[in-house]
Amino acid sequence: MNGTNEEIDRIQRRLAALREEVAKRIVGQSDVVEQLLVCLLCDGNALIESNPGLGKTTLVRTVAEATDLSFSRIQNTPDLMPADITGTEIIREVGGEREFVFERGPVFANLVLADEINRATPKTQAALLEAMQEKQVTTAGETRELPRPFFVLATQNPIDQEGTYPLPEAQTDRFLLKILVDYPDRDEEREIVDRYTTGAPDPTVDRVLSRDGLQRAQQLTRQVPIADDVRDDVIDLVRATRTAEDVEFGASPRASMGLVLAAKARAFLDGRAHVSWADVEAMAHPVLRHRLIVDFRAEREGVTPDDAVSALL
Repeated sequence: MNGTNEEIDRIQRRLAALREEVAKRIVGQSDVVEQLLVCLLCDGNALIESNPGLGKTTLVRTVAEATDLSFSRIQNTPDLMPADITGTEIIREVGGEREFVFERGPVFANLVLADEINRATPKTQAALLEAMQEKQVTTAGETRELPRPFFVLATQNPIDQEGTYPLPEAQTDRFLLKILVDYPDRDEEREIVDRYTTGAPDPTVDRVLSRDGLQRAQQLTRQVPIADDVRDDVIDLVRATRTAEDVEFGASPRASMGLVLAAKARAFLDGRAHVSWADVEAMAHPVLRHRLIVDFRAEREGVTPDDAVSALL
């Protein structure tokens, strides 16, 4: 990798400290935290799916506080308009003269939490598409760059489908990972109750990774070596989704790139200097589950995209 051992060790220690800071507020959910940090190292976007009340907003806000990233939250509703996200031009009086001034929307932040994205209309969902893919927005005929690094972390509720607009495949493919947040176990839930019902203030989170440090970590992540046979196995795995028995539509080459990069990020996050097949296995489900569509017969039999990925692995 193009970095001294001392620099690499320092950044990896900062990433380990970042996990510890997140753990001050988030009980358990180690896989979810790992996948979210992998997403940041890959400079990608994540779709977080869970039932209400499982700490999604707290998790994202905590990561922002510990990494010196500006944070904004968009609460998606059916009446939300694209300009409410990207911003709009307003008339402002300056020195006795009126002029048009662009008022930036909440998308102009490093870390954007788009809560309940499937409640927004397709037009508003599309407003996020350019921001997620191109890291820019176009308003009033002018293209404006978004701050770097830039991440969209969108949440959706899998059980409440009334008044929602399912994300089109073209947009779900823009998410590097789909992260599933499950209920805590009994001991974890007891700790959550004890921690947040005593009247004690929320734990203070220290800033352990600077914005520049995160961007440098992203550069080093891409330089983590991967053996040719592991890379080829990743490609074969993704290609197999296109001909799998239970799958109607498989994953694109974007999934191959995403899985290789996510495996590199997991290895770097773990303090290792190369990618192992265990990294690929750990990241295969979050990278592929939202890019596969199981056929009608398999869906009727209860086969999920995760089941299809497990069978291919």
